Amino acid sequence: MKIKNIEHIGIAVKSIDEALKFYEGVLGLKCYAIEEVKEHKVKTAFLKIGETKIELLEATSDDSPIAKFIDKRGQGVHHIAFAVDEIINALSEMEQNGIQLIDQKPRNGAEGLKIAFLHPKSTNGILTELCSKNN
Repeated sequence: MKIKNIEHIGIAVKSIDEALKFYEGVLGLKCYAIEEVKEHKVKTAFLKIGETKIELLEATSDDSPIAKFIDKRGQGVHHIAFAVDEIINALSEMEQNGIQLIDQKPRNGAEGLKIAFLHPKSTNGILTELCSKNN
């Protein structure tokens, strides 16, 4: 498996509108897309810095993973996502290397990507996401 680049850094926020006051108003970044991913109970907003994106994550339900994260840890960095060519092969390689998978197979994510998460217990405490345009 070859990591192509950092796809994005996911940041859990209570309110995308409030967070954008900082990212757009203070840092001068531009939000280019806001999308709701109903199956994950999350609303996302994307900002681009060079080739890397910041994904703001707002819970759309009290029982969403993002709501639970914020309740437990507060707002902040939720995960780092790496772009790979073929996510199914990448997951297989991770498993062969003893990495605990949260997702055994890819699922649909924002921006039409296929995504899968690796458990923080296997990645030095960092929730890690693999992303691919292909299976």
